Amino acid sequence: MASKRGTFTTIINLALWLTGVLVSLAVGFGMIDGILSVRWIPTTIIAIAGWVVVVLTLVSVLLAIISQIK
Repeated sequence: MASKRGTFTTIINLALWLTGVLVSLAVGFGMIDGILSVRWIPTTIIAIAGWVVVVLTLVSVLLAIISQIK
């Protein structure tokens, strides 16, 4: 029974992690494209922040993959 519970927890964690990655990328690209904005902050700063979100998300994905390989 414990192995089924562990597998179920692993699948849920993977689904949550993947959802977080997809949402982060969607928000980042929305900021870059100008679809998402923040009042009183210039669009260039928003676009830069979007790129930061995208790059950090991709780096975290790579680090997560590397940590699973080791």
